Amino acid sequence: MERMNRVPTASPDVLSFDGVPFNPVPITPTITPTTIPATVPSTPVRALPATAATPLAEVRAGLVAAHRAALAAQTAVQRRLLRDARTTTTTREAFPPAAGLPVARPVVAVTAAPEGAFKPLARTDIDRLDRTALDLLTRGQIPAVFGPAYQQLGANPDIRLANGSPLVLHSVSEIGLRDGALGLGRLRARYTGNPAAAAVQAGQVFALYAGLHLCFADAHLDSAAFATTATDPSTESELELIVTDIDLVPRPHLTAEVLCGGSSVPVSVTISENAGTVIGPGAGGSLDTWTGRVTATGDKALLNEFHMAHLARGDQGIALGPEFAHYTGIRATRVPTGGLLLVDRITDFGGTRGTLDQQLTYRSEYDSPADSWYYADTANESMPHFVYMETSLQAALLMGYYLGPTLTEPHTTQSLRNLGGTATVLRRVDLRDKTITQTSRLLSTTLLPGSSLQSFDYTLAVDGEPFYQGETMFGYFSDEALANQTGLDAGRHRLTWLADHPGQGSTRRIDLAARRRNPDDRLCNRHTLALLDWIDVVEGGGAFGNGYLHALRRIDPQDWFFSRHFHLDPVIPGSLGVESVIQAMQEWAADTGLADDLADDLADPVFSIPANIAFSWKYRGQFLPSDGTCELEVHIKTVTHSATGVVVTADASLWKPGLRIYELEDIAIELTERKAPA
Repeated sequence: MERMNRVPTASPDVLSFDGVPFNPVPITPTITPTTIPATVPSTPVRALPATAATPLAEVRAGLVAAHRAALAAQTAVQRRLLRDARTTTTTREAFPPAAGLPVARPVVAVTAAPEGAFKPLARTDIDRLDRTALDLLTRGQIPAVFGPAYQQLGANPDIRLANGSPLVLHSVSEIGLRDGALGLGRLRARYTGNPAAAAVQAGQVFALYAGLHLCFADAHLDSAAFATTATDPSTESELELIVTDIDLVPRPHLTAEVLCGGSSVPVSVTISENAGTVIGPGAGGSLDTWTGRVTATGDKALLNEFHMAHLARGDQGIALGPEFAHYTGIRATRVPTGGLLLVDRITDFGGTRGTLDQQLTYRSEYDSPADSWYYADTANESMPHFVYMETSLQAALLMGYYLGPTLTEPHTTQSLRNLGGTATVLRRVDLRDKTITQTSRLLSTTLLPGSSLQSFDYTLAVDGEPFYQGETMFGYFSDEALANQTGLDAGRHRLTWLADHPGQGSTRRIDLAARRRNPDDRLCNRHTLALLDWIDVVEGGGAFGNGYLHALRRIDPQDWFFSRHFHLDPVIPGSLGVESVIQAMQEWAADTGLADDLADDLADPVFSIPANIAFSWKYRGQFLPSDGTCELEVHIKTVTHSATGVVVTADASLWKPGLRIYELEDIAIELTERKAPA
């Protein structure tokens, strides 16, 4: 059995990094809720614990005067916004309203969510509600309306539509997560009575639809709206709600603008825990109190999406327990945020905080909706390679950090970095709309002065069958350790093969921008995953004589991934460095004509990740926003043809200016038939 090691002096290979002393750049998500004190009865206000008062104030504070001053102009803007929204095409068929209970309707096409879009805690095919369904929501029977994904095993008895107020909504004719002029959600409904009350209830319906309540066990809807006009209480009217913000931090909430009663009504809904309710781990990492989330298998989760969001960019005391509260708002170990947060729930954990000399196994879940941004942007048939890496590494690391290796030196700033590993795809599988089960095992913890190391292995499974496995090592590094980095070659500058072999072979350039301009070219990475602009190719070049690829990418400090990885500690994700190499190989394969060569055998060739090829990586440095450029080279190793397609393997390296810091071995791509085997 491996055990924890304390090392008095540290100069192992895993600590030889390169880089400049880190100057933290605050990258804080902007949350600008437009909440207004209600002028009509809403959900009764409850006394909140001290820990809840500040977050609630953050959501509800300071906007009354601004809205009153700008109401006339805002109303005009919102009318135009909502009028434009009505012309937005949708992917759903038109069906007559259902009677009795809501009816699920088939989705004709999937509209991709943009990177960073809010990921709802539950999903349903229901997109309209009649009065019977709304009545069920007033009685708290949310799963009966939206489906079993909203089940909470009897938790949250106070989560009800219009709790304590008359129901003024008659029906909801449309509700959608990605609809509306802002793409954050839209709802249309009919009501009779006060427009502010109708706006509040419309906001509550959307909050329930998005599953905002599912991360608490004992909470209520804290709602507010402001309206200057009223309609005839006997007149039936129509409203349209456009979501303007939806988030889990500091508490699950949404804000919206509702066009009703002849004006634009700002509305907010916050899921607030009832007094005395436990919403996170206790002292010592205690997970004895269930916080309300149900796993994909119907069991009680230990940590959920709310805790992941706080660990990524919020209050670490809420996420992991009071011992971690001092890391809030400063550079510290975090999981990524936005579209790079790829773990949702911890389902099983048997470790003890502070006991670092232990091996332990834990499990987690990640939901991969079909509308996830990476499915739309990748050239792969299904999930891109970097998501395999990120979701497995995040799941493995999370509970190792939870044990508290950084708490041995709580006042030392320590940044998280992956050091390397090996991983293998076990089988080809389409992961759209699947819940991935992650089984991780902490193998060892080694404490060093100002730093610590942890090693893990992991297996990913879907529908009970493993499809990916690997092992890895992470380090938590002090500023001093990060400032003393020497890369992969002991501080020496190693030339690229191209620079070291001038004039050897002719070089041609692949213009990726030209390929992306062809909307029919499906073997092309686009939008957020367009990581390269060009590739230089030396046919017959490289270490193996089978081809050589070279690219230089300009690093823009405003690149999207810096705000995601990590909050207050921006570096390029290593997995996106790997993805850049894969993209270079894919573009070479397409440009060389491998897909054309398969035309007689494959009706519709696509890229996938080949099974049973172990891929290894080693990181000995970091790409910072200030580095200017990232340079990569790829040595094509093998090209293997078979009846089912062609597999290409390669070795690769990546450089920051003057220093080689990434090394990849046996990275592989495959061109094969689109339909995945069962």
